[in-house]
Amino acid sequence: MISLKKWNDLAAWAVFAVSLATYVLTMERTASFWDCGEFIACAFKLQVPHPPGAPLFLLIGRLFSLLALGNVMNVAYWVNMVSVLSSAFTIFFLFKTISLLVWKLLKKRPEAGETADVLLVNAAAAVGALAYAWSDSFWFSAVEAEVYGLSSFFTAIVIWAVFKWEGIEDPAAGNRWLIFTAYLVGLSIGVHLLNLVTIPALSLVYYFKRYPKPGFFGACAAFTFGLLILGIINAGIIPGLPELAGKFELFFVNSLGLPYNTGIAFFTILFIGGLVWGIRHTHRTGRVLLNTGLLSLAFILIGYGSYALVLVRSGYNTPINENNPSDVLRFVYYLKREQYESRPLLYGPSFDSRPINQKRGAPVYAKKNGKYELIDHKPVYEYEPGSKMLLPRLYSSQPGHSKLYQQMTGLADGEKPTMRHNLSYLFSHQLGHMYWRYFLWNFAGRESDREGAGTLLPWQTAGSFPKSISQNRGHNNFLMLPFILGIAGIIYMYYYRRKDLLILGLLFALTGVALVFYLNSPPSEPRERGYIYVGSFYIFCIWIGFGVIAAARLLQNVIHKPSLCAVAAGLACFSVPGIMVIRGWDNHDRADRYHAVDFARNILSSCAPNAILFTGGDNDTFPLWYVQEVEGFRTDVRVCVQTFLGADWYIEQLKRKINKSDALPLSLDSGNYQLGKNEYMPFYEIASVKSGINLQEYLELIKQENKAIQVPLTSGDMASILPSSTLFLPVDTKKVKEMNIIQQDLLPYLSDSMSWKIGETDLLKGDLVMLDIIASNNWKRPVYFSSTMGSSHNLGLQEYLQLEGYAYRLLPVRVPGASDGYVNSVLMYDNLMNKTQWREMDNPAVYYDDTYLGSPVITARLSFLRLAQQLIAENRIDKARQVVNKAMAVMPDDTIPYDQVSAGFVGALFDVGEHEKALDSARTMAIRSDENLSWIKEKGNGRSRDVNTDLFILQSIVRECRRAKQDKEADRFDAIFRKHLLAFNMYGG
Repeated sequence: MISLKKWNDLAAWAVFAVSLATYVLTMERTASFWDCGEFIACAFKLQVPHPPGAPLFLLIGRLFSLLALGNVMNVAYWVNMVSVLSSAFTIFFLFKTISLLVWKLLKKRPEAGETADVLLVNAAAAVGALAYAWSDSFWFSAVEAEVYGLSSFFTAIVIWAVFKWEGIEDPAAGNRWLIFTAYLVGLSIGVHLLNLVTIPALSLVYYFKRYPKPGFFGACAAFTFGLLILGIINAGIIPGLPELAGKFELFFVNSLGLPYNTGIAFFTILFIGGLVWGIRHTHRTGRVLLNTGLLSLAFILIGYGSYALVLVRSGYNTPINENNPSDVLRFVYYLKREQYESRPLLYGPSFDSRPINQKRGAPVYAKKNGKYELIDHKPVYEYEPGSKMLLPRLYSSQPGHSKLYQQMTGLADGEKPTMRHNLSYLFSHQLGHMYWRYFLWNFAGRESDREGAGTLLPWQTAGSFPKSISQNRGHNNFLMLPFILGIAGIIYMYYYRRKDLLILGLLFALTGVALVFYLNSPPSEPRERGYIYVGSFYIFCIWIGFGVIAAARLLQNVIHKPSLCAVAAGLACFSVPGIMVIRGWDNHDRADRYHAVDFARNILSSCAPNAILFTGGDNDTFPLWYVQEVEGFRTDVRVCVQTFLGADWYIEQLKRKINKSDALPLSLDSGNYQLGKNEYMPFYEIASVKSGINLQEYLELIKQENKAIQVPLTSGDMASILPSSTLFLPVDTKKVKEMNIIQQDLLPYLSDSMSWKIGETDLLKGDLVMLDIIASNNWKRPVYFSSTMGSSHNLGLQEYLQLEGYAYRLLPVRVPGASDGYVNSVLMYDNLMNKTQWREMDNPAVYYDDTYLGSPVITARLSFLRLAQQLIAENRIDKARQVVNKAMAVMPDDTIPYDQVSAGFVGALFDVGEHEKALDSARTMAIRSDENLSWIKEKGNGRSRDVNTDLFILQSIVRECRRAKQDKEADRFDAIFRKHLLAFNMYGG
């Protein structure tokens, strides 16, 4: 006969199995967008990803990648499985945690419980655990190769271990559990730092157990001590120990003249020796508490030791080696994430504060000639008096953010932000839009999967939305049932278990609101950030579990049999996770979705052999890294990430061979590119070169640090300048013709010099590197700009760019008026029609979210459209018809809804004789835009971006129908267009 305790264990494993099945069925089969491609590539070859890295995740991912059995096409699947399995175990430990807390509430142990108790505990734990398993944000991270699934696992097991320790009576056994918990915390550092924020709240568990009669001041002291432990780990251990080792290293190498790493070795021996002595001494003298503390520190350090991977692999200079943390000084820079903009937390400037002085901060060293040479100091800025404020929320130096701050707070141009504006932004955007909205997505409902989408409340029926929202797979209305059940659990704990409510409440706040304060989010993010706050959603799901207990207590008045009451409460409350999985399945099912990888392949396929390809941000780059590093596709193409081009470590990587790509040519040496050198070159026009400056000569002047192009800075240093808004580059036309890289009809545009306007703007180091590559390359290798980057990132070279697919090739041929490059229809036709992949893009059963419907789809459709328009202009109608029909076939509306680019296909369809298809697509877009605009006007949502998009679609349809002499349809669409134009007060005459 199975004991009652075993039934609880079996139920936990059953919930684990259900969760595992959910994630296996809905997981991404290959790499997805954002960081996943980078993590899979780095796990497969044990490389160094963006700081602060995730070495333990990479090590585990590497082990899982071996299950691909040599088939590189299956590597992504198995690395994704790390998140799947760890997320399922997260649910397992959530079940066990809720069980522990409920048994505490019942004041019984599982082995002493009755059948009704076990049924009630299992029901509460299952409902709470499955509610989290099927919650929007957690499910999202559980099915892709991101760190958040494994991070949640460590959070779950640490919370469970602490509550497990609480129930252990034997002090020796209890201390072993504390040491085990410390080891878990140390391991979690190698995944993500989110786990650390649980420490202050969990310190209260220790206090409540040690002191049966706790007081207010004692609880505050325990919580403060927990904050101190958090600070010691986060600042004293993670970056602090390597930083201290760095000081020893500097002294031993620079002052004593010893070899590299001598100081690190001495510090390591000294520190470990002291720790071992302390453990042995406290053991001999019977100081149990101190001995346990030192052992816990040792196990934290053992777990933290996974970071040795970063130093070791960086020393091998792997293809992906971000920040190159190969020595202890660069390792500290890596750990502190110093490449990213830091935002003030407690006191600091606002977005309109202007620096009035710059002082030298911490020194920056580099290895050179057997020593660490001082190359620069980190800048410390002083701001104008009165421009700083307490709790500064309104701060970001990113382009465009100032305007967004003004729009969000109602500030006029030139108006200074006050504390009122500061707090308004905090509550409305950071706490409201960037936390509370995500919270309600998980426990109330989500309007759609579109960026910036709002929440759904029970009374908001599908009929109150346009079809573009009501039929969106992310349109999930949970009728607030999870939220209500969680509130019921909170109320119940308030009356019957206030100590645990306090602990859980602090955990909820620390992993939610406290993170909001710490992260100090800017006015816009590249994507939705709900996954950051899954820790607080985890705690709320514990309260959902306790909501089942509250429901059972209510049912006791009607159902007097305890067992029957427990079953009835469990079944009734199971509707909560039930509605979450039913509504959420379709927008979390990523099976058969491959286009992130195909998109990367299509970009690389657009490039000629041995190309240099400039790309933009994460989504432009990480999928490319994946297909090159894992699948081995087009490794001859050198991917140059524009956001990294100004970093000294990245420039050094460009100057060496990687895979099949040779080193890039650069005329400037390392001294010109070192940290702090030529970070930006202000524009100061010099009259003698006003008409233009030779790029090669300009680079030579920078290399020589010639005073002719330098100005003094306020710090006293000299800086090179951009002396002209026009650059020119000599061209050896004979050699270029021999290369046969220019189509015959463009040869008349070839001249012995290319000249272009770079603009009257400051030149950043990344721009300088790009110009250096272009000038030094001298057309030996094809140079491309990814079409996803936008025209603002190609340094004014638009008229010299030839579109060949998903990328523009730079050629010494200027086509006047080609404001967005010119199309090579022969090359582009071959690339798009024969070399692109579109797996499952025409399958309406496959789910594509806003990430896919954004840049990847717009890039694809725009490429097809431009090729079709060029073929039509060349009167090659048959080929244009093939292009248009393929574009419509591989991305049909029922899978990939028509967008603003699709409106351009209406005219192309008319031009190639596909009148019915043109009118059908026009009607579909017009009806959808009419519904969207009517809804926005009715609700007063003020979605200006959506309004402009739909008005543009309507206007384009009208124009193309008029041009095709389809006057009847044009009048119909024009009436809709003008109705909305007037409604939104945009009619100008």
